Amino acid sequence: MKLHLTRPLVFFDLEATGLNIATDRIVEISYYKVFPNGNTEGKTLRVKPTVIRHKTDAFGKPFVEETVMHIPEESTQIHGITDADVADCPTFREIAQDLADMLQDSDLAGYNSNHFDIPLLVEEFLRVGVKVNLKQKHCVDAYQIFVKNEQRNLASAYRFYCGKELENAHSANADTMATYEVLKAQLERYDLPDTIEALAEYTTGPARYADFAGRVGYDQEGQEIFLFGKYKNQRVADVYRRDKGYYGWLMAGDFPAYTRQVFTRIYLKTK
Repeated sequence: MKLHLTRPLVFFDLEATGLNIATDRIVEISYYKVFPNGNTEGKTLRVKPTVIRHKTDAFGKPFVEETVMHIPEESTQIHGITDADVADCPTFREIAQDLADMLQDSDLAGYNSNHFDIPLLVEEFLRVGVKVNLKQKHCVDAYQIFVKNEQRNLASAYRFYCGKELENAHSANADTMATYEVLKAQLERYDLPDTIEALAEYTTGPARYADFAGRVGYDQEGQEIFLFGKYKNQRVADVYRRDKGYYGWLMAGDFPAYTRQVFTRIYLKTK
């Protein structure tokens, strides 16, 4: 079975300083863009991770402080990327607009991307102020297809579907290309939808979350509900009306920036 594309599909993979989407940063991104006419293009970029802080000088003038972030040794052991490897690489801020432009007309595909790569990418765009609405894109997760049918990791999926051993696992480029080959093989093996819209719903199900981190979901009436804490499964707007200080507590917590935006959007509707 061939995949019927109505617009480009970008396969991508990220390597990062860690697994916390609120505090960790991208150190490598690789993408492979497949166009409806069969043309392709790809690129792998190393990224110097930084922490951006918005400050005010002695005269009250705002400025941005950007400092380099250390890549923990335990992360280097996984993907092999060190501080020295990215010392002369661009920061995410420097490549963000080009990435946004590349993604503008495309849907997305990855391996376990709905739970890590996409939320982390959203956070990086938010930190540098580049607007990309990934909520409007169809996102296909080859991992979810695999879990529903075979339950293995990417290396095993590559071996199972493609009959090859995955060399340089946890290299963004190797993982990206392996995901592309795995999805093509899955389409051949299983009776799967052949459009990105239907395939995205197959891998993620109906929209369950209002944010990317899975902290806010929807009830049967389509109203936002908390998926954590003492107000779990209660409507966010109702909680705000009852507990006047809860929104402040949320905004002081260690939540991803996009989740904070969702908290605020609902809060403003209750005013």
